[in-house]
Amino acid sequence: MLLGVCTINLYFPDSHSLKDKRSIIQSIKLRIRNKFNVSISEINNHELWKNTTLGISCIGNEKSYLNDVLNEVIKFIERQNKLQLIDFKTSIL
Repeated sequence: MLLGVCTINLYFPDSHSLKDKRSIIQSIKLRIRNKFNVSISEINNHELWKNTTLGISCIGNEKSYLNDVLNEVIKFIERQNKLQLIDFKTSIL
């Protein structure tokens, strides 16, 4: 069994409050969970209203499967209008 982990740093250019940021994050987390069957959580910058870091994980038997899933999640996030992907790091453990 292998574990795929990805940390993603995001920027919200149109966010003017924590409420704005949290509604965007809640929406994207729900869509990612439903579409890709991964675990996702906000892991850093909880009180900043322009930035956040998301942690994403998935479990599988093949490294290529985990890489494919995490890459698809990253592509999905990049296509979102209300945020900008700043940086990401992927690891297979």
